[in-house]
Amino acid sequence: MDPLSWREGRIRFLDQTRLPAESILTETDDPELIIEAIRCLGVRGAPLIGIAGAYACVLAAKKLVGGSWGELETVMTRIACARPTAVNLPSAVARIKSAALGRSEVVRPQDVDRMEAEAMALHAEDRTACERIAEHGLSLFPNRTSILTHCNTGSLATGGRGTAFGIIREVWESGRLEHLYIDETRPLFQGSRLTAWEAQELGIPCSLITDSTAAYLMRQQRVGAVIVGADRIAENGDVANKVGTYGLAVLARAHGIRFHVAAPTTTIDMRTKNGREIVV
Repeated sequence: MDPLSWREGRIRFLDQTRLPAESILTETDDPELIIEAIRCLGVRGAPLIGIAGAYACVLAAKKLVGGSWGELETVMTRIACARPTAVNLPSAVARIKSAALGRSEVVRPQDVDRMEAEAMALHAEDRTACERIAEHGLSLFPNRTSILTHCNTGSLATGGRGTAFGIIREVWESGRLEHLYIDETRPLFQGSRLTAWEAQELGIPCSLITDSTAAYLMRQQRVGAVIVGADRIAENGDVANKVGTYGLAVLARAHGIRFHVAAPTTTIDMRTKNGREIVV
């Protein structure tokens, strides 16, 4: 199921707070509803909130045709600030804003058209990036192995097949995945609610584990590699991701297990020097 789509000037999105019990699709032309969905994790995942934010800017512009650019920029600032950690969201908003170069004092229909085309291009680029990440990631796994992952990085979090989970899918489809271990990912259980749901939908052999079980599995040599996503990557390579990721990295190092971070270039923030500067 596509978690977010753009249809004739409206956004249609899957409310991820209701999964896996219910699959509720909402269709709207109200940018305020998208801002709230991003804030409450109805729409989530660094790449996907960037895409949602881009389309929300277009919706705001459509409603303000004939109005002032200052008013639109105020709304766009609120969209960019809906969630602070992932750089994809403010970067996407800045990109959509710059698409209407040469704008006048008022918002014009042609400005909206340029913004819409740029938002659709951003969406398509993320889909392509997911494919490339999966292709590159497969080369890391020449032999059959078991993988452990944390949080959710699949199609529910991106504009395509996923980042870390996209690699997992590719490894499984190539016949190289023995088993997938999925952290429940407290406190909001994105692993148990979302990743396990995606894996079961695809028929991937998997086990849901408590976050604290990872160390035991590593000691038993049942984990060949760990793959996670990222919300933001700083200039020095520091990674911000769902709480619990740091603990997994330390455990993997202690047990001599490979630890991979899979993310598109849109998640890299060269203006943030290191992890201490990332707002969580």
